[in-house]
Amino acid sequence: MQLGFYMGYSPPGTNPLELISLAQEAERLGYGSAWAAEAWGTDAVTVLSWLAATTTTIEIGSAIMQIPARTPANTAMTAATLDLMSGGRFLLGLGTSGPQVVEGWHGQPWGKPLTRTREYVQLVRRALGRETLELEGDQYQVPYAGEDATGLGKPLKLMMRPLRREIPIYLAALSPKNVRLAFEIADGWLPLFFSPERAREAFGYEPRAGFEIAPNVQTIVTDDPESARDFVRPILALYIGGMGSRDVNFYNRLVCRYGYEEEARRIQELYLEGKQMEAIATVPDALIDEVALIGPPEAIRDRLDAWREAGVTRLLVSTHDVGTLRAMAELAL
Repeated sequence: MQLGFYMGYSPPGTNPLELISLAQEAERLGYGSAWAAEAWGTDAVTVLSWLAATTTTIEIGSAIMQIPARTPANTAMTAATLDLMSGGRFLLGLGTSGPQVVEGWHGQPWGKPLTRTREYVQLVRRALGRETLELEGDQYQVPYAGEDATGLGKPLKLMMRPLRREIPIYLAALSPKNVRLAFEIADGWLPLFFSPERAREAFGYEPRAGFEIAPNVQTIVTDDPESARDFVRPILALYIGGMGSRDVNFYNRLVCRYGYEEEARRIQELYLEGKQMEAIATVPDALIDEVALIGPPEAIRDRLDAWREAGVTRLLVSTHDVGTLRAMAELAL
């Protein structure tokens, strides 16, 4: 099991250069990859470009680049350019995000996310392979030939020569259908809030040779696990209670599949009523211990076996603490 560093996105009021510094330390420590994210703040591509220019060996991954934020052709150009300029170090992580971001930020219809993802990946792979780009799909039409088309569009192929015609593609997925799609069309899966004991049943997968499972895991190496749990608790409460609506919250549904139906219902109820502190206090210790790596070095060393047994090939350490970054290198590298 490899170690990667999950940079995430820069919290409001901070500069991504702080994450770059941690990623550079991760490279020195022997981490294999560093991954940047985006939501509706700092973007992933700019951060990864800066990171690629200031490192030499660590792979650079997007976890994720949002599908509604870019056309498939633009993503292919971006991936090919990053891969070329980094010397073949780019890993392309993609995801649809959720309806609030898709419609509320990007102004795109939520539509059919599974179909959109399938067609998107198909177009990206064709473009990277320098095939003439054509698709008459349900979600994408290339060249565009709608009623308002000029009729001047013609099929094109990527002008540049990619360093690699097949850049690894990872998909973020939270539901069994999405996970099946990732295993079908992608090279890897980027889970969030992954419970190694419950994941197989909750997602309905079996590890497969050559397919990467790379969860982003909140990690705190400490002799004070209670305080560490209190750090993770608000993060889980936000996602379980506040991400999405009462009826459409993929993280809430995931925690329900893990067996925490009553807790998930209560956290969401409190969060949507504006009682965030009560919602945070309702997050159970057992859930935190399942989906995060928290505790002293010896406890985390023993806990890593569960992740390996669940088929995890690349564990992405999510931390902004350089001490934890160094401790995990000593434990797992």
